[in-house]
Amino acid sequence: MRQLSALDAQFLHVETATTVAHVAGLAVLDPADGAVDRDSLAALLLARLHLSPALSLRLAEVPLGLDHPYWVADLAFDIDHHLFELTLPAPGDDRRLAEAVAEIHARRLDRTRPLWEMHLIKGLRGGRVAVYTKVHHAAIDGVSGAETLAALLDLTPDGHLPPNGTAKGHPSTTPAPRTGRRQRAEAGVATEAGLCPEAGAAPETNAVPEAGARPERAATPKAGTGVGVVTVTGAEPEAGVGGTAVAGGGGGAKPGLVGMLASAVLHGATQPLRAARSAMRAVADLDAIPLAAGLPGARLIARAARAVRGDRQHRPELPSLAVPRTPFNGPISARRHLSFGSLPLKDIKQVAKANGISVNDVVMTLCASALRSWLRERDALPDEPLIVAVPVAVRRPGGKDLVGNQISAMVAPVPTNVPDPKERLRVMGAVMGRAKRRFALAPATWPSELCSLLPAPVTSLATPAIFRLAGMAFPPVNLIVSNVPGPQFPLYLCGGRVLSYYPLSVLTDVSGGLTITCFSYDGMLDFGIVACPERVDDVWSLLGHLRTALDELSDERVGDEFRDGVGVDLVAG
Repeated sequence: MRQLSALDAQFLHVETATTVAHVAGLAVLDPADGAVDRDSLAALLLARLHLSPALSLRLAEVPLGLDHPYWVADLAFDIDHHLFELTLPAPGDDRRLAEAVAEIHARRLDRTRPLWEMHLIKGLRGGRVAVYTKVHHAAIDGVSGAETLAALLDLTPDGHLPPNGTAKGHPSTTPAPRTGRRQRAEAGVATEAGLCPEAGAAPETNAVPEAGARPERAATPKAGTGVGVVTVTGAEPEAGVGGTAVAGGGGGAKPGLVGMLASAVLHGATQPLRAARSAMRAVADLDAIPLAAGLPGARLIARAARAVRGDRQHRPELPSLAVPRTPFNGPISARRHLSFGSLPLKDIKQVAKANGISVNDVVMTLCASALRSWLRERDALPDEPLIVAVPVAVRRPGGKDLVGNQISAMVAPVPTNVPDPKERLRVMGAVMGRAKRRFALAPATWPSELCSLLPAPVTSLATPAIFRLAGMAFPPVNLIVSNVPGPQFPLYLCGGRVLSYYPLSVLTDVSGGLTITCFSYDGMLDFGIVACPERVDDVWSLLGHLRTALDELSDERVGDEFRDGVGVDLVAG
């Protein structure tokens, strides 16, 4: 049992009537002749629950909110509280799918249970099925979310079956030939945001469980309830990075009242010292922190703070981070719209190679071009470049077994103010190159440090108001763009081949009413775009602009390789 870190707890505090803080993914599958059904998913989840600690832990709140909550094992886990099924109305096209998922994505998770849900969605055109999964950002970041997904996937269609080769009456299957997606695009690797300086270089991809891997300890059904309830036993679950064990609380049991209050008193007494250390570390990055970087003398103060700490390492200076006003910024509503589509990773890698930059730089340029076109159509393009936050994983050895966030962020301008596509690509490569060099020299810790400045009771009360005010008066960024690397080969869920995986992220008042997330998988780059409809009136047109942007950068125009007619029937919700 571990306590949430200040950064993890911040994702709980930001939730309001209009803000939800879970990350999600939408997988579209070939259903393998009906093998992907609710019973098969339930059996798989219960069998592999131990492979992802985030799925079996729930929150234990400290009385009166005096300290950050704790992760504790849910000793009576009920799969019926987490696994749901629905069928789309006819015609079951991608637009209907997007509408249904947007409605689910807008709903908060139940904090009395482990913070995740999975929805099996049937009725898709062409006999396909979809699986939408959301997990609270307090429990996972983008990379650990991909690892959680990987724990449920197999390398072959029969990897989920027991040794005898059958389950629930479904016959054993053999690996299908790599057709469709691989015929449309050669395998490639997208880079984690800014972490791979060479075009086409492969980052560390998400771990995939061995085919047929079985759990080390079995799930025990509760009497009278069948497969739906599991009692979690065994070793203490790992949790929050930077969290602390509670006094008097051992194993996976819920911490006692006395232990939690004793720890809260201790943390309260030491808060001023911890806040001072966090403030000194944050000031050292003052010239990289949105809003603060624009203060008079920010760079001089940052250099002085680093000198006081004995840090003499030279850091590349960053460009201005002044945030222009756009329709994306301002208070958001509780509604969500989303769209999704894909681009061939092969074409993106060719552009990267031809221009001597990284794949991620090309992806960022595509996003900048799409944003520029969308804003120009509405006569809302500012003269200054948009400011984008790019999450970056800062994984430590053994970190994949921990619940919580191991992330930082690079904040950089994207050249939406540059008219020429080729020049826009060159500028983007130079800006991201400088930001990556600085991050490599001194990874930014300011997101965690800022979350640690105030005592837990004050943070929980003040965060919603601060975020709302910042969104209205002085937004620190225009939007968030995230790029998560995935495997470049097909994977299977309950025997069904995963055709696409569209990541979906978080909207807040402070980060704006639009977020663009992409995931590289099996030769394609899958985009998931989430928007507040009060801020973005036409979310699907951004996908068309992404396609056009790639065509502009390619040496020769290529055919429309969006899956399922994307570009003609772009999806929206």
